[in-house]
Amino acid sequence: MFYWASYTSQMMGKEKLMNQNKKDKISEYLRTIAAQEGISEREVRNEIAYAVSLALKSSDPKIQNFWKKIPCEGASPTIEEIIDFIATGIAAQS
Repeated sequence: MFYWASYTSQMMGKEKLMNQNKKDKISEYLRTIAAQEGISEREVRNEIAYAVSLALKSSDPKIQNFWKKIPCEGASPTIEEIIDFIATGIAAQS
C-alpha cells in the first residue's frame, strides 16, 4: 500500500536508534496535530504515509539516497523513524 518494498532490502542491518521515549513523544506530537486539525491521529498518520509513498516513487537519485539513510528497526521505516530522522537532521543544522 505504501510502496516501501522497493527499498526494503537496503534498510536491512541499519542501527536501531529509536527508543520508546522518542516513539511516545512523536506519537504525542501526532495527537496534538490531529487535535489542532480536527482529525484523528490515524488520519494524520495516513496523510504522512501517503506523502511518503509518493516521495518513495521518485526516480531522483538524491531523494532515493535520502530514503536509504533512514535507520529503521524493521524492513522499512515507520512514521516515527522518518520523523525522528528528519527532526534530528534539522536540529543538527541549527
